[in-house]
Amino acid sequence: MISLFIFGPHFGLPEPSPFTMKGIILLKMSGLPYVTDTTGFMKAPKGKLPYIKDNQTTIADSGLIRHYLEKTYHIDFDKSLSTYDKAVGCAVERLCEEHLYFMVMKERWMKKENFDIGPRVFFNAAPALIRPLIIKSTLNKIKRTLWGQGISRHTDTEINILAERNIKSLSDLLGNKKYLFGDTICGTDATLYSFIESSLCDHFDTDIQKIVRKYQNLIDYKDRMRAEFFPEFKDAKVA
Repeated sequence: MISLFIFGPHFGLPEPSPFTMKGIILLKMSGLPYVTDTTGFMKAPKGKLPYIKDNQTTIADSGLIRHYLEKTYHIDFDKSLSTYDKAVGCAVERLCEEHLYFMVMKERWMKKENFDIGPRVFFNAAPALIRPLIIKSTLNKIKRTLWGQGISRHTDTEINILAERNIKSLSDLLGNKKYLFGDTICGTDATLYSFIESSLCDHFDTDIQKIVRKYQNLIDYKDRMRAEFFPEFKDAKVA
């Protein structure tokens, strides 16, 4: 039995991280039996979630989890796609995971009002005496990450210009299709949905959310995917 290590629901989302959300969807798509575990963060082999344990094998990172499922269990998440579509799908995943992700991270972690109603909750388990030090250290680390990645070198206006182009591209690619490439779901849908869902989270006041809300087809896609993969959250309110 595969164990998938995740955070658990937060902020009205099935998962606060698009990567853990993606991991859940991939396992649901695979049809393999699995269980989720929300107690594994401190033991995460790369210091991040998600990761899986499958008997004696541990795999960390949502992309590597997908690769493991494909190679070990002979699952083809993209069997309906052409070679060209597979290449486009890979590009969509990189856009979401290497660009859009850091925009969302900056708005959640670097804006005090968002941090206080969101990520701060993850530190509640830390002893009260040292909690402020842990929070300060973590925020400094994330600040350095965002500066190194480059997104924090831009003004908010500049970031929104880049975000608008990214999100419009995703909307244009999706069009009026049920899934990214038509009527059959593929592996990239697990990524695309997770990042659209995360970007639309109305628990936070973010510019990214406002931009995504300009595109009704992305909102409708999020609603369809949520109803399909997280029906228990179909009518969920922000908590």
